[in-house]
Amino acid sequence: MGILRTIIWVLLTAILVIFAMANWLPVTVTIWPGQVLDTKLPVLILAAFLIGSVPMWIALRTTRWSLKRRLDTSERQLADMRALANRPVEPAPVAPPAPAPTPGTASPTLPLDIP
Repeated sequence: MGILRTIIWVLLTAILVIFAMANWLPVTVTIWPGQVLDTKLPVLILAAFLIGSVPMWIALRTTRWSLKRRLDTSERQLADMRALANRPVEPAPVAPPAPAPTPGTASPTLPLDIP
């Protein structure tokens, strides 16, 4: 896959160099009244491309930064939940049994309903 990517980049670079050599013409650009810039056409095209691509590059970087932060937060929460689920369970304390009432006496916890 890397060799294919390299071939594509070499072909693209060769096409751009051939285009630049064929169009190496001086161009006059008026920046504002009284300010004139004489440059070559390929330089002007490259500058326009870079000026147009910078805002999209910034948007891409901020989106990736935001998504990475959200992903890191989610992974941290998942790790916390896994640690909580994998901890050993402590047995609940067992209360000692209540003493058995002696025969002939009423249980102090039960009310007697005698009319």
